[in-house]
Amino acid sequence: MEALAHIETRIQDFLKELESPLVLSLSAHLQQGKMLRSKLALHIAGESEECILLCAIIEMIQTASLLHDDVIDNALTRRSKPSINALFGDKNSIMLGDIFYSKAFCELTTLQEKYPMIPRIVANAVTTLAIGEIEDVELAKSFNPDETKYLKMIEHKTAILIEATAYSAAFLAGKSIEEAQGFRLYGRNLGMAFQIIDDVLDIISDSKTLGKPTLSDFEEGKTTLPYIYLYNELNDSDKMRLKNAFKQDLQTQEQDWILEKLQAKGAITKSITLAKHLGNKGIEAIANQSCDKLIQIMREMIERDF
Repeated sequence: MEALAHIETRIQDFLKELESPLVLSLSAHLQQGKMLRSKLALHIAGESEECILLCAIIEMIQTASLLHDDVIDNALTRRSKPSINALFGDKNSIMLGDIFYSKAFCELTTLQEKYPMIPRIVANAVTTLAIGEIEDVELAKSFNPDETKYLKMIEHKTAILIEATAYSAAFLAGKSIEEAQGFRLYGRNLGMAFQIIDDVLDIISDSKTLGKPTLSDFEEGKTTLPYIYLYNELNDSDKMRLKNAFKQDLQTQEQDWILEKLQAKGAITKSITLAKHLGNKGIEAIANQSCDKLIQIMREMIERDF
């Protein structure tokens, strides 16, 4: 999509304005993502100059959050390539993230006069995203069997920026507040369903497809939804076995036991069912908006060939 190239160009222009060869050098090693949020905004608001600007801001915020995320998780790869913290150290990764955040906020102020709602929407989303990061770190301290805590955390950490993108784009498109709320709900549900499906894929995809080892989330200390559903279906001794495996370097025998139990207890199916339910609720929220492409995005995401 030509508009995505325009967004990338705008981001590069913003970075060049900083007049820092070091920033340009570091950022050259960033791995480009799928730009889901930008695609979402473009489908809602079209390829206007304001939408390109909004997308560039959102992508810079998303990049900043991932730079910090990789440090928090001690992640040495990002999309199967070395992460910035692996290449240049945690300090550079954190500071580059700070630069992306602050430059994005600086550019966000240019929307204030014409679209006064948008800077507040995006700024509040970034605050909530940071809260989600803290919640994620806290939940990783021990095995979390609480579905409500997990769903709240992914709503804050993952869904909020997608929600803010859809909500802001609706205002760019001239939607009423009531109509914009529908897009907001769509974005929130897309984000939550997206994260649940990602968590399922960590379990059922092979390591070559995923770019990281199978069950890596569990070994790293993330109690994602399938494990929560599994835990609540197990007897007491198996519950203890699962908790004892948490954050451990799993041997093949233990991996096989967990995978077999996840399938036998229906934890994978139940997780996918919730993702589809959230996705369908999101589609319902924009049903009267003639947004076939958004419906397609949601369906493709929640009905992937597992």
